[in-house]
Amino acid sequence: MSQNTPDLIVTNAVIWNGETLTEHTAMAVTAGKITALGGAEVAQLAGAKTEVVDAAGGLLTPGFVDCHNHTAMGGIERNSCDLTGCKNSEQAIAAVAAYAAANPEAEWILGGGWRIPWFEGGTPLKEQLDAVVPDRPVYLLNADHHAAWANSKALELAGITADTADPSDGRIERDAAGNPNGTLQEGATALVASVLPEYTPAVIRAGILAGEKYLFECGVTAWQEAILGDYGGYPDFSPVYAEMADAAELTGRVTGALWVSRDFDGMTIPEYVADLTNRRAKYARAGFNLDHIKIMADGVQENGTAALTDPYVSDCNCAPANTGLAYFSRDSLLELIPLLNEAEFDVHVHAIGDRAVKYALDAFEAVPAAVREARHNHIAHLHVVDPVDLPRFAELGIRANIQALWACQDQQMLDVTFPTLGENRIPWQYPFAGIAQHGATLVCGSDWPVSTPDPWQAVHVAVTRTQPGAEPGEPLLPEQALTLEQMLTAYHRNSAQLLRTGSGLVQVGEAADFAIADRNPFAAPMSELWQTTNKLTVVAGKVVFNAAA
Repeated sequence: MSQNTPDLIVTNAVIWNGETLTEHTAMAVTAGKITALGGAEVAQLAGAKTEVVDAAGGLLTPGFVDCHNHTAMGGIERNSCDLTGCKNSEQAIAAVAAYAAANPEAEWILGGGWRIPWFEGGTPLKEQLDAVVPDRPVYLLNADHHAAWANSKALELAGITADTADPSDGRIERDAAGNPNGTLQEGATALVASVLPEYTPAVIRAGILAGEKYLFECGVTAWQEAILGDYGGYPDFSPVYAEMADAAELTGRVTGALWVSRDFDGMTIPEYVADLTNRRAKYARAGFNLDHIKIMADGVQENGTAALTDPYVSDCNCAPANTGLAYFSRDSLLELIPLLNEAEFDVHVHAIGDRAVKYALDAFEAVPAAVREARHNHIAHLHVVDPVDLPRFAELGIRANIQALWACQDQQMLDVTFPTLGENRIPWQYPFAGIAQHGATLVCGSDWPVSTPDPWQAVHVAVTRTQPGAEPGEPLLPEQALTLEQMLTAYHRNSAQLLRTGSGLVQVGEAADFAIADRNPFAAPMSELWQTTNKLTVVAGKVVFNAAA
């Protein structure tokens, strides 16, 4: 134990150290570091100015590490027309009307958070927005940020008509007469994004701070900003992050992933990798690591843009059969990913469909083994994975970056996913246990604002394979469930090590980044995991969230 007087002491805790439960019940923190772990004797180290926190039997863990989210987007949308608290289309439309009335000076109504199951066919209509905001353009991103909902004014300003062709990487949803109906899928969102008002550095900074604040409320102390580049109408946030790092305005442990554009900005692949290297040199800072690259290999299952090997199931004999969109050819990835690893970038791939997963694994396999082993490569989402590919994660040293909250039979899964995926591929969904059983490392991300950044909700689904809540429904492929120990190890040690933000452990000498839950979930039924809430978050020994306050 340190002889210096601690700044902070936690007592009466159940302590999970990032890998296992310990016998310790108390912890001391001095100058931002953990300086003692033990029992009642730790409390005796307190001095007159020591802050003492009684955990009241709650679980103390390392701070949660979110390996895939969009903090700036999430924060900006919390500060704008935020639909994430809505439950259906009626509530969403009412929220838009209320926001527009409360912000008469806003040139555009911007925000997001609507969900596919709220609307017939998964496509909201421009007329629904026109009815409440007829005089100003409205542009609202889907919760998953793979689609947007626009009113007639926004479509008019963007010049989108019946004559506008679908882009190669997206789709304009249309009515029976061929007119745009108000839903823009994937790359079609860029048609409106080009006329959106500019996001100023002040707006972005406020969004980052709002996002960071919300992550702290959830017990998250480190994260990866998973898209740094022009996307969905948002600009590259890297310059603002760099300025905030220089001004010591970032409290959490932030890493960023530079975005790979789908056309390589007109460059050859080697030229583009060189450009990414230059961007890293320009914007990386102490406290803002930019050694990751983000590649979106495909879209999402729900709108038919996830890249599948075999076609989507359809109720018609439509031709050609739809196998989704692979935003990069296999050959492009085979050239791109080895060059990125050789440039000392860790590669983070979005892959939803089994074809996208296979392309990514093939590209990682093309990297010389010695180069690949030095990198922290990972594939995120993993919605549909061909069983033959499960062993390849461990064989290639690729981390599986799981968004566990999605692995349940929610309404979207039942109404949209199952019917288009088909019975043969339903057992291929979110095979977390299968990947782990082959020896691969699991890490965790929320994809917030696509879904909540609250880790305990994701932990619940990973362990039970059911929805959080009092009526969870039937489990989705329960054989793919993880243990609570596996999930917490993934969220702490494994995720911290992936992002190189520390050890992800509670041990003497480590940075005092930790969270305290309101209970000990190990002592309760796993079906109640979703009820666990965060009540205290500490970064470098400083309390950044206290539910009691």
